[in-house]
Amino acid sequence: QVQLVESGGGLVHAGGSLRLSCATSGVTFSTYTIGWFRQAPGKEREFVATTSVSGGDKNYADSVKDRFTISRDNAKNTVSLQMNSLETVDTAVYYCGASRVGCTGYVCSKRRADYEYWGKGTQVSVSS
Repeated sequence: QVQLVESGGGLVHAGGSLRLSCATSGVTFSTYTIGWFRQAPGKEREFVATTSVSGGDKNYADSVKDRFTISRDNAKNTVSLQMNSLETVDTAVYYCGASRVGCTGYVCSKRRADYEYWGKGTQVSVSS
C-alpha cells in the first residue's frame, strides 16, 4: 500500500520559516519524481516544487523561487521543503505527490495529473 505522509505544517508569522517533510512507504522511492503542491481555500491545487529521482534536478514555481528549497533523502525515503521568508499568500494546505514521469533534461513535471500518489496534506498558515 502506497502512503505519503506530510508533516511540519503550522502557524507562523510573515517572514518566518517552516520545514515540511514527506515520508513515503509502499513505493520504490528512488524511482519516483516527488513534488510539492499547495491548495489555498477556493483555489486550484498548484505546483510549488519538484525534485528528480536523484535529487539533482529541482524546479520551483516562480512565486517561491529563492525562498523555498526542496531536497530528498533516498536512504530515508523522505523529501523536505524548507520554506523561508513566508508570506501570507503562502497560506494553503501543502501536499506531496509521487510521479513515475521522469524529468526531461533539467525539467521535472509540474502537472498535477502526472502525480499518481498523494498524501493528505499539511496546513501552513502565515499571519501578517
